[in-house]
Amino acid sequence: MPELRVLPVAGLPEIGEGDDLGALIAEHAELEDGDVIVVAQKVVSKAEGRVVRLADVEPSARARELAGRDDPRRLEVILGEAKRIVRSRPPLVVVETRHGFVCASAGVDASNAPEPGSVVLLPVDPDASAARIRDRLRELTGRSVGVIVSDTFGRAWRQGIANVAIGAAGVEVLRDFRGHYDANGYELHTTVIAIADEIAAAAELVASTSPGKARPGTSSCSGSKIYSNRQSRVTKPSNSPDRDLFR
Repeated sequence: MPELRVLPVAGLPEIGEGDDLGALIAEHAELEDGDVIVVAQKVVSKAEGRVVRLADVEPSARARELAGRDDPRRLEVILGEAKRIVRSRPPLVVVETRHGFVCASAGVDASNAPEPGSVVLLPVDPDASAARIRDRLRELTGRSVGVIVSDTFGRAWRQGIANVAIGAAGVEVLRDFRGHYDANGYELHTTVIAIADEIAAAAELVASTSPGKARPGTSSCSGSKIYSNRQSRVTKPSNSPDRDLFR
């Protein structure tokens, strides 16, 4: 019977700019061919130096308008990461990022930042980040694994946030069943399974989210070999505007 195990990569230190994530994961995890490593975006961004000190930010008039009673410097950082604003209700903003993600605050977040008064941005290219970690793990361990960079997104029809994939390497991102037939002979027209998102969500279950407790945010999905070692990228994570009823 197929089995899927989700294990935390325990013992990782607090991550800082320039840290070798592949080496740290290899040191703290026993990997097998076909495993999938899920690394939280915050970990990747810290290692890549994607941190901004708000003291260095001068807010624009637009940022002050959108901030309401919030810090306009944070809104200025969000505007710098946004391709366009989808919805706003100061100080809340939903934007399309330069990557193509539609999410709150362009992924800019102050939680678990390296120091007070700073915010963490999304990686410039999460797919490339995943590929670098994957290559480094293969170099150090000889194992061929998949890597997902994850972040938590809100959902339009549900309360709460859930982990999704924002970058991937060596992982089947989407499994397309369109054109296949069910047991009754019905042809499937729209069924596309978000495999990478489902793996990312499972990994979140073993990451600590206790208030006041920092989390390395790295998990290993073992027994997921049917999903790994497939060359897919999270290049078009959102519906195109012509298929999106909400924008």
